[in-house]
Amino acid sequence: MKKIIAALLAFAMLFSLCACGGTNNDNKTNDDTGTKVVTDACGRQVTIPETVKSVICVGVGSLRFTTYMDALDLLVGVEENELGVGAQKPFAYLHQDVWEKLPQTGNNGETYDEQIISANPDVIIANMDKDTADAYQKKTGIPVVTIPMVEGILDDAVFDMINLLGEVYGKQDRAKELTDYLAAMKQDIADRVAKVDKDKIPSVYVSGVSFKGAHGFEGTEAGYAPLAALKGNNIADATGKSGAFDMDIEQVLKVDPDYIFVDTSNLDLVKQQYAENPAFYNSLTAVKENRVFSQISFRFCATNVELALADMYYMATVIYPEAFADVDPVEKANEIFKMFLGTDDFYSTLNEAGYSFGPVDITK
Repeated sequence: MKKIIAALLAFAMLFSLCACGGTNNDNKTNDDTGTKVVTDACGRQVTIPETVKSVICVGVGSLRFTTYMDALDLLVGVEENELGVGAQKPFAYLHQDVWEKLPQTGNNGETYDEQIISANPDVIIANMDKDTADAYQKKTGIPVVTIPMVEGILDDAVFDMINLLGEVYGKQDRAKELTDYLAAMKQDIADRVAKVDKDKIPSVYVSGVSFKGAHGFEGTEAGYAPLAALKGNNIADATGKSGAFDMDIEQVLKVDPDYIFVDTSNLDLVKQQYAENPAFYNSLTAVKENRVFSQISFRFCATNVELALADMYYMATVIYPEAFADVDPVEKANEIFKMFLGTDDFYSTLNEAGYSFGPVDITK
């Protein structure tokens, strides 16, 4: 009898194990091992701890969005290029005290392998392609989760980045807070722009855009994110080019845009160009009629989303004054900075550093 009972118990245990093995394989959480599987920006299936307690960020965008996600407590290393930066890179500027206490584990995408392995993070968040990520994961034995490159401000890549990091860090509530905020903003812009008479949308030229160094009046950008989000008429778009480039200034004069914006980082260079050739610049209607305005440089190792959003609202109050008549661009900027950076009145910090919204006089 005892043998029969033992046999029945063994059979029951075997049946139980088989039943566990039949669990849906698509479930991303494995309670037995304390792991979960996430799909990164390259489509890789990466197994990471269920609760991530430590991370290292590698390359453009990784630390910026980790800051937006209120996840700095997870950091166990920082790249050298995040140290000693100014207010034009807000997320890094505001947390120099945090960076200074962390070991340096890379520099502008270059990895310091020994330091990273020594730090032993649960996950590496990296701006890498698939092959590089696979190779680095194999080399270090640490899971590598790749992130999308973010150049826009209200496009899918921003939402994808936030949701991915929310999943990795277990911060889905923070991800929802940010994506809900952005979705509401996207709708607000759409509703307001819809009220603008399409035949009265002004032409715009954005100058002083930096790429691979400083550029003067000729430096511009097709698909300039704040203007693109506003469905604006960017004369650079008509060239057929993409991204930042030098536009023939004679072509700018030929189009003679209704409004000109100048990136404040290169305002001095634009003023120098005016001093060297005042006749040309005075031929531009926007200069003659004082329709030249500022943009705060939002690109520092890719897009600082909060600065670009603030630029967008300021630009909107200029080119669509009726549709955005109730918007105070400084108040709106500080609201955005509070949401993304968790700090009050960061606009004043920018203003003190020489970055502000307002009319620009390139003649002085």
